[in-house]
Amino acid sequence: MVLLDNTIVGAALPDMGQRLHTGLTGLQWIVDAYVLLVAMLLLSGGVFADRFGRRRVFLSGIALFTAASAVCALAPSIGWLLTGRVLQGIGAAALSPASLALLVAAFPVPQERVKAIGLWAGISGIGLAAGPLAGGVLADAFGWPAIFLVNLPIGVALLPAGRRFLSESRNPSAPAIDIPGTVLSVLGVGALAYGMIEGGSRGWTSPLILGSFAAAVVLVGVFFAVESRRAAPMFPLRLFRQRLFTVANTAMVVVGFALMGSSFFFSQFFVYVQGSSILRAGLQTLPTSLGMVILSPYAGRLAARYGFRIVVTTGLTLAGLGLLALGFVHANTGYGEVWWRLAVIGIGFALTLSPLTGAAIQAVSPQESGLASGISSTTRQIGAVFGVALLGAIVRGEESGGGSFAAGLTSAFVVAGGVTLAAAVLTGLWLVRSNPS
Repeated sequence: MVLLDNTIVGAALPDMGQRLHTGLTGLQWIVDAYVLLVAMLLLSGGVFADRFGRRRVFLSGIALFTAASAVCALAPSIGWLLTGRVLQGIGAAALSPASLALLVAAFPVPQERVKAIGLWAGISGIGLAAGPLAGGVLADAFGWPAIFLVNLPIGVALLPAGRRFLSESRNPSAPAIDIPGTVLSVLGVGALAYGMIEGGSRGWTSPLILGSFAAAVVLVGVFFAVESRRAAPMFPLRLFRQRLFTVANTAMVVVGFALMGSSFFFSQFFVYVQGSSILRAGLQTLPTSLGMVILSPYAGRLAARYGFRIVVTTGLTLAGLGLLALGFVHANTGYGEVWWRLAVIGIGFALTLSPLTGAAIQAVSPQESGLASGISSTTRQIGAVFGVALLGAIVRGEESGGGSFAAGLTSAFVVAGGVTLAAAVLTGLWLVRSNPS
């Protein structure tokens, strides 16, 4: 349900733009309002579940996510929709880490735990892949509110089932909630995202935009200062002394940036540039999701056999080249020349996600593996926030300069491809341990 809402919205963005009378800036906020809250609250959600009960936090997250989905579906304006998306993000940040913690607690035998987590990841992948198709079908048949209504029966069924079948568990020695770090991270990244998204429409030199960038710098600086002095920070800076951990998370930021930032425009390209219907556009974007879902289960095995550096560098190279190739499609390009570019992008990113998380985990002690995994997910989501914001700013800048929306997409895809190839160089050189352990 959480991952479905990452991809199902993309297919409905053209319909949202038309019915809510909002432009590119509004569409960016519809995506980033959700992703930003998930990114900044994910680590705190895991700690909260450990301290106050995983079952309790999981069910609370389900209840909030379901209610927020109803708010989104019934939203009469963009403001109400963004409120619902923020609440969805808070609910997702609670239920997602709590669900994994419940699995770990329920399967103490390592072999069974690995199978359970694999099934958990596989079902998550189904949600990711189903998003574009489900979004296209629902938005085309019933309008964009239907993409949020689909969460209601799931949530309503999960609540009584969870109360009946889930056992409560907690970690009495879990660290205290890092409230200052959480608040500062949300405000700092939010201020930076605001400047990027609103800069195109308000003017990059307007006092409000300059003020938001200045506030972001100050808030992020204070965040790092606070985190460096806390005994149990939400974002332990000492972990970044390990080169493997730093490079893995830097590459993960790029993956989130390029994947989410580019996929934000996939349906819009097919609808606004090539004239597809919303349903057809949802089907046309499937090669990326299918490429990721089909290959992702094998990425970890390939990394175990050939090493993180080879697999991740290959994946980033493929994804970067696919994005560059996508930058050269236009209104008259046949789908036979488009689908394989989308598939290459999906295959490339599929080779990066699991190995990069594995590299981050391998760089730290076994006791900190859960924290390393959470930080890896957080950095990917932070990259997604900036991907939607910055690539959207590039498209808007092209249009403001007299260019077309299609020309803006070309620039955005080329930038995403170039950044991804630069990350491939980074991992090719340095995705190894800085010192043997």
